[in-house]
Amino acid sequence: MCKPRVVMLMILTSLVGMFLAVPGMVPLNILILGNLGIALVAASGAVVNHLIDRKIDIIMKRTHNRPVAQGRVEPKQAAAFAVVIGVAGMAILLMWVNPLSAWLTLASFVGYAFIYTGYLKHATPQNIVIGGLSGAMPPLLGWSAVTGTIDAGALILVLIIFAWTPPHFWALAIHRKDEYAKSGVPMLPVTHGEHVTKIHIIVYTVMLVIVSAFPYFWEMSGLLYLVSAMALGAGFLAWSGLLMFKPKPSTAMDTFRYSIVYLALLFIALVVDHYLI
Repeated sequence: MCKPRVVMLMILTSLVGMFLAVPGMVPLNILILGNLGIALVAASGAVVNHLIDRKIDIIMKRTHNRPVAQGRVEPKQAAAFAVVIGVAGMAILLMWVNPLSAWLTLASFVGYAFIYTGYLKHATPQNIVIGGLSGAMPPLLGWSAVTGTIDAGALILVLIIFAWTPPHFWALAIHRKDEYAKSGVPMLPVTHGEHVTKIHIIVYTVMLVIVSAFPYFWEMSGLLYLVSAMALGAGFLAWSGLLMFKPKPSTAMDTFRYSIVYLALLFIALVVDHYLI
């Protein structure tokens, strides 16, 4: 129920936010407790997502085996679990990290669990664009856990994930278009068709490549990162182009998988550049 793979990717970007916030090593207590608190609150949001979406999860092949949807976990049990781990995460951040990181983490939780899952997901085909801000928050959460501030560098990292989220998720939505249509969720491929969605993916990928250069021009990183960002971005553009012009049945899912590798390697390149160059 906690979506561990999603949370792990979030914590990777949170770690990068922490490492880039300071010239040296992040204090060990903040490194451990900050990410533990963020992970617990993020996991709580994932459980709430399972709880709210249980009726449509059972319809979709990707989610039909989720424990709440299948009835292996009762809704009351899921709600209690979400409260316990969410409160524990907030307590850790408030007591041993700092209040700013705690309240920003709570805002991210509310944005994902209630505003996106509870409302936007079912209200507009631009759901993933508007709701993507909450999912883009982890680098800021990590940065603020170390510094207790909101700085331009952290917001650039948020902007990168914000630009990455639509092409990442729309590729999956194309692959699962029929399931989304059956569930009644107005994803862009369902409401506007695959061609329009593929155009959106290319546009947002171009925006992402541009935004990914910001850390270099803001002097947050050096040439190693810039070269890595452009190479990874070229790969993402290539997959987007294949999806648009020469798609195969597996291309949408392959693009989705590449997008995950792209984000992980991009943020790893930021850390390597920060400490080794």
